[in-house]
Amino acid sequence: MGLKETRDVEITVGSASQDETEGSIESKKSKDVLEGKGSAMSAEAAAVQVEFPDGGLRAWLVVVGSAFASFATFGYVTAWGAFQSYYEKTLLKDYSPSTIAWIGSIQYALVFLPALPVGRMFDLGYFRLPFFLFSTLVVVATFLTAECTTFWQLVLCQGILQGAACGCTFGPIIAIISQWFKKRRGLAMGLVTLGSSLGGTVFPIATRRLISQVGFPWAMRILGFILLFALAIPNLTLARRIPGRNVKGGLLNLAAFKFIPYTVWTVASFVTFLGLYTTLTYIDIAAVEVGIPADFSFYLVSITNASSTFGRLSTGLFADRFGPINFMAPTTLAAGILTFAWPFAKSKASLIVVAIIYGAMTGSYVSAFMMPLFEMGELHDIGRRSGMVLSIGAIGALIGPPISGAIKNSTGTFEAVGYYAGSMIVFAVFLMLVTRHLMIGKLWGKF
Repeated sequence: MGLKETRDVEITVGSASQDETEGSIESKKSKDVLEGKGSAMSAEAAAVQVEFPDGGLRAWLVVVGSAFASFATFGYVTAWGAFQSYYEKTLLKDYSPSTIAWIGSIQYALVFLPALPVGRMFDLGYFRLPFFLFSTLVVVATFLTAECTTFWQLVLCQGILQGAACGCTFGPIIAIISQWFKKRRGLAMGLVTLGSSLGGTVFPIATRRLISQVGFPWAMRILGFILLFALAIPNLTLARRIPGRNVKGGLLNLAAFKFIPYTVWTVASFVTFLGLYTTLTYIDIAAVEVGIPADFSFYLVSITNASSTFGRLSTGLFADRFGPINFMAPTTLAAGILTFAWPFAKSKASLIVVAIIYGAMTGSYVSAFMMPLFEMGELHDIGRRSGMVLSIGAIGALIGPPISGAIKNSTGTFEAVGYYAGSMIVFAVFLMLVTRHLMIGKLWGKF
């Protein structure tokens, strides 16, 4: 099959009235949920059966393109720790760490926040042109950042413009994968998120080396050309498979929150992001404070992102088999424990161990946290449904690192920061388990 968009889909519609059920997951858990089968779809979703390729050249090309898009958006943004360290020491040395962290927090938040309008556009059938425009804007924002010399210029170009462009480019990827894969969805998502892992590994090292060799402006321009190449691939290979459809409810489907598991999972995502990026943001700076040479400490961000590869691959191998929550809850709990322990790591060896384990555990969460949503409603509404979760989670990503920075400023150490961020992650794990119980109606089962 070529790169042309395919709209062939076999759909069998039962006798349920479409008008009565379209765009809503207000109904109570179905009989399947009570029997532990993990299905919580509306009447229409139960009546409509869609056949998924789950493989083949065209489907795997979509995965490849999605991985490159993830590399150039989510992977680039998760390299923020390298920029935070550089700005603190040079360009923005007169600003506090918590103030500088707002640039990265805005980026983190805007990777998720535009998911709602972009997801809605995807549900309606709009993808190729918006994706091209937003991916172009990612490159333009990088070149503009090269010209920045003040805090507010960086906030506007690197924080707001680049963050929003990355978010609008990254947003449709989850929905696209859901159209091509079902039984092997975990594997596909795991492979896609490998792109962000690679980006988070490459970009911090490249940024540091380029700045030292050619200066900040040309370093950003070279990064812009790298992003240009990476984003050309998804523009050639990505395509939706199922025609767009105007599901009732407009931009916001607030009725979705009447379905309690969906609401609890949304809160869990918000709470997770309050603490999840704290270690990644400050591990470099904390290492320097305990006497680790700066020439080594900046590698900790790359080590963390590189080790997340193990978590992302294991998600692909095990989430489909055991259920996404069954897999990500224990790994996310381990990430919370490592967040408690991170400030007490005072040597190179201990910091490397923390970076490796923490990276692997967070990698599994990032790969799998959207997967439960596929079972909480119909496929035609996945863009809007996932967009609402990502947009609310973005608020946690926005305020989490600055809260951690403010705690550091008031206490003078990172120990209290670890207590705060670790507690948020552990509480989020509890909410994950509550969601599983609500979905399957018992304490243990596949979900």
